[in-house]
Amino acid sequence: MFAALTRLLSQVGRLQRIVTPATVLRWHRNLVTRRWTQPRGRRTGGRSTTSELRRLVLRLAAENPTWEYRRVQGELAGLGYSIAPSTVWLILKRAGIDPAPHLGITTHPTGDWVTQQARNPMMDLGDRAAQFTFLIRDRDSKFTNIFDVVFASEDIRILRTPVRAPRANAIAERWIGTVRRELLDRILILNHRHLETVLTEYVAHFNDHRPHRALHHAAPLPPPASPSDLRLRRRNRLGGLIHEYAQVA
Repeated sequence: MFAALTRLLSQVGRLQRIVTPATVLRWHRNLVTRRWTQPRGRRTGGRSTTSELRRLVLRLAAENPTWEYRRVQGELAGLGYSIAPSTVWLILKRAGIDPAPHLGITTHPTGDWVTQQARNPMMDLGDRAAQFTFLIRDRDSKFTNIFDVVFASEDIRILRTPVRAPRANAIAERWIGTVRRELLDRILILNHRHLETVLTEYVAHFNDHRPHRALHHAAPLPPPASPSDLRLRRRNRLGGLIHEYAQVA
């Protein structure tokens, strides 16, 4: 009680205490401990995030600035480190790093918002829009007639997915989006042969190492044993465009 009420005293009143400052500080520490310490019986298990693991999260984020927090957490899970996505998010946020570095995001998309997202890339493409022939989309009501007109004005034909088949195009969309964000948007393709070369190497990375959410952030390869320390070896793919991590023996 004295520790809690001390802050309400004036400066003169604080000088007239009958206990030493060290005693008040000890009382205050005990007060905070009782308030915030979780009882042992309610613990949910798991070990706390060590400073070494925090440094590892920040290292992956620094070396891979396009990775969002779930991508970082997935890479760590593939290496055998158990850490919650929310913990990774908090570590990055406290370090001043955007946990989800993506633009043009909204939690409440509308028809007008979706139409604007269509106009943005068409303006960026300019004359290159003539290179595209088709646009595949589902039958969501947010894809209005105005949305279709944005592409029809460039002679792009709209192809809609089958009725009541929301997963008809989902797998292809996921793959195309991933390969664009992680590879094609970040490297200059010189010709058809170069495209086949980089895609071949990326496919090997995607199938053999990259964390897959559908596999609980594991790759098709067997997961590594529980780590004994936090030493990692980094392997560069595609000239350092993509990084893979493995335990140091």
